[in-house]
Amino acid sequence: MSTRRVVIRGTIALGALTAVLLATGTLQDTLREVTLPLRHEDIIRQQAAEKEVPADLIAAVIYAESRFRDQTSHAGARGLMQITPRTAKLIEGLSGGSTFTAEDLSDPDINIRYGTYYLRYLTEKFDGNRIAALAAYNAGETNVAAWGGSDLSLDDIEFDETRDYVDSVLEKQDDYADHYSEELGLD
Repeated sequence: MSTRRVVIRGTIALGALTAVLLATGTLQDTLREVTLPLRHEDIIRQQAAEKEVPADLIAAVIYAESRFRDQTSHAGARGLMQITPRTAKLIEGLSGGSTFTAEDLSDPDINIRYGTYYLRYLTEKFDGNRIAALAAYNAGETNVAAWGGSDLSLDDIEFDETRDYVDSVLEKQDDYADHYSEELGLD
């Protein structure tokens, strides 16, 4: 058989396989998992219900912070929701905890619990303003207070990185709601 026929047959076979995968949703699911991963949805759902924070928002923050990978930043922020030990100590104090260690932040359950608690705290502090809460999660409460606090809009954010972060989280929140509503308990 000639090389040309092998290439043609291979191309046809690959096209047929791609069509089958697309028809069954397997390729779409695989692409979605690569471009918009979701892990620990059971913890996310539980924390969303317990702390009254939208599950799609929690997933979007995790995506923006770590792409669902446990890691430590150059600034010392740890885990899926990239919490610094200093912020974790604040959360521990606010929540009445007393046994926190820095190593706890690599535990997905504790990290998502702390990060969700902090999102709830910031949302309440800034009177339900999601933009202000997300900006504070990224750039700190002091900066958000200086930029307008509870009245903060996206255009008021003075740091390009923080403005892009907030915009990205809000966009990903919509993506998680669209693509993972069942997994996140949004139905």
